[in-house]
Amino acid sequence: MNDETVCQCETVHENTVNKAKESMLAENYYVALSTLYKMFADPTRIKVLHALEQSEMCVCDLAALLGMTKSAISHQLKALRLLDLVKFRKEGQNVYYSLADDHVKQIIDMGLEHINE
Repeated sequence: MNDETVCQCETVHENTVNKAKESMLAENYYVALSTLYKMFADPTRIKVLHALEQSEMCVCDLAALLGMTKSAISHQLKALRLLDLVKFRKEGQNVYYSLADDHVKQIIDMGLEHINE
């Protein structure tokens, strides 16, 4: 392979490798982080999260906003809820969803900032 982006050296930079090795986490952290980012890999889930960043909403609100069925929205909310990205509260027979915490907002905002550079 003659690719200029592939390192051609044969020497391992031990100091660099050892320094990086010290900061590496246990495998389960990388698995959890990967799973978290997978939730952000679906445009519908991103739309739901962005909408909830604006205001607390019920399934009916989100379905109307996104032009989807309540069943489809509920499915996405369940996935987001399982990873603690959204939370809900009940008011009578209505269930209202919001972002779980400010970290979720920050992830969305940082992603949007990055793609708008």
